[in-house]
Amino acid sequence: MFLYCAYDKEKHWNLESCWTGVLRCLLFPQRLLDVGKEEEQEEAAPPCRSLPQLCSIPRRLVISPGLGGAPVTPQLTEVRQRDGETKSKLTSYQLEGFSSCPSLSQSLRRILFGGTFHVFNYEWRKSVFQFRESDSEFSYALETDRGGTRPIQMVVQARVIKHLLFKRLCVCSLCVGPRDQERALAVALSDSLWLAGQEVSATVTLVTEDYCITPHLDYKLDNFTERLQLFTFNNKDDVRKFIFDRIQCFTDEGSHGVILFLYSLICSRTVDRLKEDLDSTTSHLLYLSLGNFVCRQALLNLLLTGRASPNVFNGTVNFGEDGRPLEHPLQGVMSRSDVGYLHWSREQMERGRLPPVGSMLKTPRFPVWLCSINNSHSVLFSVNRSLLSDWKMEHLFHLFYYNGQTNQTTRLTVDTHSHHWEASSSHSDPEKRFPSLEMTIRTKWDGAAIDWNSTVPFY
Repeated sequence: MFLYCAYDKEKHWNLESCWTGVLRCLLFPQRLLDVGKEEEQEEAAPPCRSLPQLCSIPRRLVISPGLGGAPVTPQLTEVRQRDGETKSKLTSYQLEGFSSCPSLSQSLRRILFGGTFHVFNYEWRKSVFQFRESDSEFSYALETDRGGTRPIQMVVQARVIKHLLFKRLCVCSLCVGPRDQERALAVALSDSLWLAGQEVSATVTLVTEDYCITPHLDYKLDNFTERLQLFTFNNKDDVRKFIFDRIQCFTDEGSHGVILFLYSLICSRTVDRLKEDLDSTTSHLLYLSLGNFVCRQALLNLLLTGRASPNVFNGTVNFGEDGRPLEHPLQGVMSRSDVGYLHWSREQMERGRLPPVGSMLKTPRFPVWLCSINNSHSVLFSVNRSLLSDWKMEHLFHLFYYNGQTNQTTRLTVDTHSHHWEASSSHSDPEKRFPSLEMTIRTKWDGAAIDWNSTVPFY
């Protein structure tokens, strides 16, 4: 249960609640954690006071509770008793797909980490959606991190490119000003949320003012998740406008913009639907690798398709390799996505475990792909929308590649018609004989010859 230290109308402490908090701190000092100084350092939290700034957010990025929405944690209201005394009453908000008690903050933790005692580390907290310099060659490009948030940033990058190239009414260009950058980002974020909400609703989470809350002993505070305010919309344009008007909450330093978007994505899909999406192979969306939380395939598919299916093949697999029915069917991708996905791993290829990506992801509605290449994520795209609808366009065409670094953006020429590619035998290094980026492209266009146009091949 949660214990609250609440003000009465004269703004005096509720002494009974405060002494209860003090007693808990004396009995269990090792269980109340302060994660502000170091991720692994543990301290007893002071009772009956506002929470320390564990995840400090600039004041300008904190919204007022008066804006509306529903809090992620239960609140206290005052109930007037017959004898005139004021009593604190725990109230909560019921959202579709979420139980009101325990709080939604606990449900978010469980679907992300598998438990309530994990928190996002510094690398996640500092990640935002920040464009490069406007009106420049790379004004369309987001600055990406090298940690666990990069796949999320690159999916949003793919949707930004899709909007700039194919969805605007004006002349489509990747060289844009600051206002167009903000508009493109708002569209990209709202598209993902609307898709996750089954194209009928979407929820946006923002950070509001502090709650005074004493945590459950099995819940680790971060002073961020507990302060979320949820705004649900039934019109896609309303979602886009709401995000656009508050775009700094996703772009500015200290905003925790990537985490806010991830929470919004989960709330749009709802925890109950996410549990239905997952199969026996996956129970939550992130896993710990080398000290950092990394996105599972289910989260990538949620970003790409609006559904957190754990696999990349089409449909559902009901039978095993031995032909026997599976006790728990494996969930794949059910519908064609607007932004695609390509996957290549040299290690998986050498072990014969490279997962075959289905046509739902390999052939999207727009020629933009998220690429997972040796566990690093990037974007591949064409400026020709007809590439995937006119087979003649696939004989000879150009692809542009961006991996989040300005010195690794290049134009590739792909030839699928004149001659079949053969691996070079002049290099002992397998990466030089067939670069991983080329092999990723060949998972879509088998046997294609690829010209790097004077750029030194990488990967």
